[in-house]
Amino acid sequence: MELPSHGALWIKLLLGFLSVSFVAASLLAFRYTNAAVRAFYRAAAVWLGLLTFFFVAAVSSWIIFGVARLAGANLNFHLLVEFLFATAAVIGLYGVFNAGWTRITRTTVRLANLPEAWRGRKAALISDVHLGHVRNGSFLRRMVAKILQEAPDAIFIAGDLYDGTAIDAGLAAEPLQQLKAPQGVYFVAGNHEQFGDDSKYLRAVEAAGVRVLSNEKVEVDGMQIIGVPYRNATRDTHLASTLRGVHLDRDRASILLTHAPDHPEIAEAAGVSLQLSGHTHLGQFIPWSWMARRIYRQFVYGLSRIGKMQVFTSSGAGTWGPPLRLGSNPEIVMLQFE
Repeated sequence: MELPSHGALWIKLLLGFLSVSFVAASLLAFRYTNAAVRAFYRAAAVWLGLLTFFFVAAVSSWIIFGVARLAGANLNFHLLVEFLFATAAVIGLYGVFNAGWTRITRTTVRLANLPEAWRGRKAALISDVHLGHVRNGSFLRRMVAKILQEAPDAIFIAGDLYDGTAIDAGLAAEPLQQLKAPQGVYFVAGNHEQFGDDSKYLRAVEAAGVRVLSNEKVEVDGMQIIGVPYRNATRDTHLASTLRGVHLDRDRASILLTHAPDHPEIAEAAGVSLQLSGHTHLGQFIPWSWMARRIYRQFVYGLSRIGKMQVFTSSGAGTWGPPLRLGSNPEIVMLQFE
């Protein structure tokens, strides 16, 4: 029996390690936050994203080869594989670059019964920053600087500011201290803050001067602003009960800040004018973006309408898992009220 060469053995061991690297990195990331763990996590996350494109390339190569054989075409299979895998690598690396290129998305929102004081005002919406082992305080500082350049009248942070991995929550949130707006800065917790006890994250955000909204309504110059954290909005009955409890005035404009666009029909029935959400990441990259569209339909991204209510879902500023974006762009949303 022929024994495998040392080179072949090392390749098998390397591929075996890579196949479980993200699982191992994730387990470490939930307990440790040192430089070595952060570097390992980033490398494993990038590899996981690239692996998706390599898998698509492998499947595509066999499909193309099979079709060519049925058509009687003489196709060099090895050259085809090399081309598709090289293309997958280039696309994946572009996805890494694209994930770090944050855009400003602008949209106009026309609301019935809009208070005169809010006519012409601008609000910034940011979500899914995912501070952790890939994005950190320096990334948040860049986001804060971009937002302040737009001079918004109000700022909304729609959850998943944190990734949920081990982190010094207070230190990571310090850049939020610079985030100021005349009509206030508001935050609701997302699912990544609420994997467990979210108190350390909420305390860090509050300490930075941001108003944390938890199943409550505030009124600002006639505008009703409601915040419902992820845990209280995942079930339609819980969301409906929470919205009844804030005593919404249907005859005045209102904004609901909640992390995910899971039950917009409940918010519409409660009389909300505009819902602001994130969570979907627009699938982050192909082919997951196709799945996200099937799950969230027209609410997966951008401005949409259900009945009398409008919904804006942001694709988010950061990334979860693989720091890649293809078919979606990281963004800060600027809303102009009319």
